[in-house]
Amino acid sequence: MTRQDRHEAQGGATLWKGGPAVSSDAPDGSIAQDQPARDAALDQPPPVTLALLERGQDRYRIFCTACHGEDGGGGGRVVQRGFPRPAAFGAQDHPRRTVDVITHGSGVMYPFADRIEPSDRWAIAAYVEALKRLRAGQSTGKGA
Repeated sequence: MTRQDRHEAQGGATLWKGGPAVSSDAPDGSIAQDQPARDAALDQPPPVTLALLERGQDRYRIFCTACHGEDGGGGGRVVQRGFPRPAAFGAQDHPRRTVDVITHGSGVMYPFADRIEPSDRWAIAAYVEALKRLRAGQSTGKGA
């Protein structure tokens, strides 16, 4: 055992004859075991509750404020350092659109489907709706 061939970590593809069979793509037709449940969770929005809004605020602060800013106006820290400014959340945007953008990305925003659970995407969308209403109230001077 002291004189066995071994594979050096950065030594190239010498461990397997013909090199390692590494593929980053799943075989055609394969489905992740939890994918049907994840897709179903995106079909129907949950009821808006205080707990959902609090969860949305928490997840928004973690994943969204760097670009969109605390108020959703698009003035986050990375924007202040030169990253392209995202559009402010508009009144025409629907929560389902927000979930879709979180899932698939849009413009320079990359998809977050692998980072944010479907239930948290809905929570963020509900919180974004609350932010939009707050911003609209501030711009008309009515308050929230």
